[in-house]
Amino acid sequence: MTVKFSKDHEWINAADANAAVVGITVHAQDALGDVVFVDLPEVGATFNQGEVAGVVESVKAAADVYMPVTGEIVEVNEALRADPSLANSDPLNAGWFFKVKLADAAQLNDLMDETAYSAFAASA
Repeated sequence: MTVKFSKDHEWINAADANAAVVGITVHAQDALGDVVFVDLPEVGATFNQGEVAGVVESVKAAADVYMPVTGEIVEVNEALRADPSLANSDPLNAGWFFKVKLADAAQLNDLMDETAYSAFAASA
C-alpha cells in the first residue's frame, strides 16, 4: 500500500493507479473532536495540489480539507456524508473523503511517508 501524508493532515492511498483515496489523518480527527458534518467536493471537479477540496466540521471547530495532489474527483464517500462520525471512528478506512484521478503521480514524492508524518504530527 502506498500511503502518503500532507502537512495539512490529509492522507492519500495511491495503491489503485486509477483513483487514489484521500482522507484526514488520525491526528487531524483527534484535534477536531467529534465530526458532525462534511462538505465533499463534486464528482468531476478538478483541484490543484494544496487547494481546498472540502470542509470538515466538528463540535468545536471547522477545518478545510486540502487536495494533497492535483487531480479530478472521481468519487466521494456518500457513507461519510450520511454518517460524518466515520471520520472519527475509522479515519484511515471507512472514513475516507474522496477518490481522485492523479494528474501527476510525481507529486506523491512531495508528500511524507508514515515515519516522517508521525514525527511531523508529534511536533505539531
